[in-house]
Amino acid sequence: MCNPDFDLALWLRRLLPPSASAGCQVEKVSGLSGESRRVRAGERDWLARQVTPHKRMLGADNVREYRILRQLSASGLAPRPVALIPRGLVVDWTPGESLSAVQWQECLNNGSLARRIGQLHRLPRYGYPLALQGRYETYWQLTDPARRCPAWLRLHQRFMAQKPPTPLKVVPMHMDVHADNLIRDRQGAISLIDWEYAADGDFALELAALFRGNGLNIRQQTVFLAAYLACSGGFTPAAVTRQISAWLPWVDYLMLMWYEVRWHQTRQRQFLQFARPPRLRLGLPV
Repeated sequence: MCNPDFDLALWLRRLLPPSASAGCQVEKVSGLSGESRRVRAGERDWLARQVTPHKRMLGADNVREYRILRQLSASGLAPRPVALIPRGLVVDWTPGESLSAVQWQECLNNGSLARRIGQLHRLPRYGYPLALQGRYETYWQLTDPARRCPAWLRLHQRFMAQKPPTPLKVVPMHMDVHADNLIRDRQGAISLIDWEYAADGDFALELAALFRGNGLNIRQQTVFLAAYLACSGGFTPAAVTRQISAWLPWVDYLMLMWYEVRWHQTRQRQFLQFARPPRLRLGLPV
């Protein structure tokens, strides 16, 4: 039923009463960074998230994620954590569906995503600040040595030597917002899943990652930012736009490094294709 390195069966026997264990169903749920499993037993509907060594290298931490989800449990933004287990955690299954391309555009246009992100950013900090340059250095060590070149080394050294933009406001971030990580229920409310990269940081960094990672055009960015500031406030659109622009190269480098590490881990060529746009924006050979 389970990967030998992720003995979910053992923990299900501890988490479930014998009557529920007998009819337990487990199915795989795959994503870009690894596998999870949906567990259905009686009225229980859970997701068991595995934290593999590869995911730990990328910055995932099941203890941190579990604690963050506990903090968020009353917000309606995230799944309720059920149990912390070795090499993973169990959370409630989030009912609903990932957003289609049309639904994603609707959430951008009607401000519902901006309001949800604004809601998250108004909550207390997690207590886990994002050490961006530390993440860069770890990722550098995990990239394919055969793909490193003098231009990339110079770029890496420049990012490591520079001081990141001074935050306008440090908030709790999700840092992986895209259509597949948004679930819409029957009432149309959206919630966020996959909190493995959540950390505290500048709200403009989160917005820069959302804009760049999803390829939002200027009009979409303007609409999103207007809805976000309408519920968050405190800064002018011009000031936030400048701060987002300052963060964009840092986001590009984070994306590039993540894809390059995943290439080295998996040898799946899709990650080289994903790495191509940030490489071009940063002036690196492809």
